[in-house]
Amino acid sequence: MSDISIHLHARELHQTYELRAERLKVLQGVDLDVARGEVVFLRGPSGAGKSTLLYILAGLERPRSGTVEFEGSQLFALSRDKQALLRNRRMGFVFQSYFLLPELTALENVLLPAMLGGSQRDQKARVLLDRVGLSGRLDHLPSQLSGGEQQRVAIARALINDPSILFADEPTGNLDAKTGAGIIELLLALARQDGCTMVAVTHDPALASLGDRQLFLEGGHLQE
Repeated sequence: MSDISIHLHARELHQTYELRAERLKVLQGVDLDVARGEVVFLRGPSGAGKSTLLYILAGLERPRSGTVEFEGSQLFALSRDKQALLRNRRMGFVFQSYFLLPELTALENVLLPAMLGGSQRDQKARVLLDRVGLSGRLDHLPSQLSGGEQQRVAIARALINDPSILFADEPTGNLDAKTGAGIIELLLALARQDGCTMVAVTHDPALASLGDRQLFLEGGHLQE
């Protein structure tokens, strides 16, 4: 693509699953452009395929057909190793389940993607934990943290490698309404401070209204 303002470019995405004797068509020709620095929320009924679309956009799941171009690279033309390297260096992920390693402290969990990428970022991790309000909890294990605090650790971890894009899949799904609203506001503030593009799945219209654009997935099709 020639337009450098487009960060993520998806075309004709189809995904189907074989469910017993039935073929379930989850995505039916989805097209999507996300501009650099844009915050886009994906909404739709339960089971519509929002998470499936998010995982395909991030290269975590391969579509039955279609293409995803990210920063000039065709994701599914890359080898698995190159995809993994791209995700480690250029993408950040926040999920509904925090996926913190229980035997590691908050600081060690945040450092994990940097260590996997071969870099030492101890001071960066400490700064991020301070930015998410956990400077006093560096040495706490996940079991010693509340759900909201664990998700804050997960947000800091997502930002450790200075990603250009953040993917979030129902990041408030396991939290009460008040805590969840605080998490979304924090995530949005950090993304915008760092100039990150963000694509997030949520079922909450109030939270989705905080983004730049809302897209609805229903019946395999995406619409504004």
